[in-house]
Amino acid sequence: MRHELPARDSEGRRAAMVLGLLTGEVQLFNAHKTWAVEFELEKARIVNAVGDHILDVQHVGSTAIPNVPAKPVLDILVGVKDFDEASVCVAPLENIGYLYRHEYGIPRRHYFVKGDPRTHHLHMIETDSSDWARTIAFRDFLTRDPGSACAYAEAKRSLAAMYSRDREAYQREKGQVVERLLALAESRRGA
Repeated sequence: MRHELPARDSEGRRAAMVLGLLTGEVQLFNAHKTWAVEFELEKARIVNAVGDHILDVQHVGSTAIPNVPAKPVLDILVGVKDFDEASVCVAPLENIGYLYRHEYGIPRRHYFVKGDPRTHHLHMIETDSSDWARTIAFRDFLTRDPGSACAYAEAKRSLAAMYSRDREAYQREKGQVVERLLALAESRRGA
């Protein structure tokens, strides 16, 4: 599913923003209100498919944070009570277009992708896990703290310019920025 939207890329050039990105590429677009709408539509599909087996569905990642540029791929966090029991969700999610990638490097996470080019990443994890808490805390911190969100946006732009054709390097370097911001969030929460 590709959706053409008027937008500007993170360098200010006019571009047709497409929800979807080719594998391996890094291209950022300025925050767009349509991402929240697209999330709500996809959330309804997910709940319709697996609602009896899940506890929560959250919009996470940069497309969920105001004024932060993002790759035009929705990150969706689906909360479950038990990782093993959540395997019943695989077939119904495949039936609505998701490709199951198993844990894909993160223990106790069911990971799914959708679209070609990629439009959605779905992360299914236990709601009592540290991964759930950290993911929500990161989104909420940047939503509440415009200064930190701005610093994150600048770091992402810089990294995207350096690693436009190397998504793994971009993700690795961005991960270090995320860890620093999570530490800042924790220090402010504890203060």
